[in-house]
Amino acid sequence: MSTWTPGGEYSDIRYELSGDGIAKITINRPEVRNAFRPQTVIELSHAFERAREDPSVGVIVLTGEGDQAFCSGGDQRVRGDSGYEERPGSGVGRFHVTDLHVQIRRLPKPVVAMVAGYAIGGGHVLHVCCDLTIAADNARFGQTGPRVGSFDGGFGASLLAAQIGQKRAKEVWFLCRQYDARQALDMGLVNAVVPLERLEEETVAWCREMLALSPFALRLLKASFHAAEDGLAGIQQLAHDTNLLFYGSDEAREGREAYKAKRAPDFSKFPRRP
Repeated sequence: MSTWTPGGEYSDIRYELSGDGIAKITINRPEVRNAFRPQTVIELSHAFERAREDPSVGVIVLTGEGDQAFCSGGDQRVRGDSGYEERPGSGVGRFHVTDLHVQIRRLPKPVVAMVAGYAIGGGHVLHVCCDLTIAADNARFGQTGPRVGSFDGGFGASLLAAQIGQKRAKEVWFLCRQYDARQALDMGLVNAVVPLERLEEETVAWCREMLALSPFALRLLKASFHAAEDGLAGIQQLAHDTNLLFYGSDEAREGREAYKAKRAPDFSKFPRRP
């Protein structure tokens, strides 16, 4: 187990650091099964950016407060006709959880969902967008969209189909059933199922295994997995990450230093590899 220290002040979430390379972001609204409102999404985005910019952080854990829910999706109490309202009754709605999905996928460090209890609706999509999912034996997964007049035709549908297959993904969305942790493991929706009391211990162990590996290799692998799924945006991410790696080579340095010295670059010493 890790000893977590606070890494920032928030109202709807907690941001904590392990001291050995893990950041933990916890949705802290257990009174509504960790449903998110606009303020929650803003704080989650801020915390993910903080973890991205912190060179001491190599892996990020996303979880929910308590053992009853990871996240139950958007807080229907603040949902208006134009989205989720920051001030209920204002008539001005937001739906920027989509930006959070993109942020999690573009973040160059692995993100692990640590799921106890319900991962339902928009909370289910959040775990699908994470790179890995470790589930407690009390976890429950499923969609509610068509039941509450909503759906996610973006990552919530396409990524789910890529992970568990088209027929299963349509079943999840078209029937709005719930699936226990063992069923989720059998369909490839999660990576591991452990007893609730061992959930954090197992998640931290997976994180530490990744922390022992090459961080740049993990970054490039994450971009590579997403390149085909995200089209040109995915190719852009992979290409830019590869360019960043190239910057450290002697060949790239020759081009930079020649420009700074106002001389013609000499690339003749570098091999034209077959």
